[in-house]
Amino acid sequence: MFKLKSRVIFFLFSLFFFLKGSAQCAMCRAVLESEEGQTTAEGVNDGIIYLMAIPYILVASIGFLIYWKFYKTKKD
Repeated sequence: MFKLKSRVIFFLFSLFFFLKGSAQCAMCRAVLESEEGQTTAEGVNDGIIYLMAIPYILVASIGFLIYWKFYKTKKD
């Protein structure tokens, strides 16, 4: 029970920092900070985070499916 609780807390903690992270490179930041409104910079930052998240979600999903398949065969 303790392991599950600590995993849930770790997941929520990681998710919080993942959503708060800034993902711009130095060149992108220098160009976009010179702009008057920061809407373009926010859009680029959100796009980078979106592109970064998709491979992690896919790998985690495939890993979960493999784990689930082995768990079901072990249980039978």
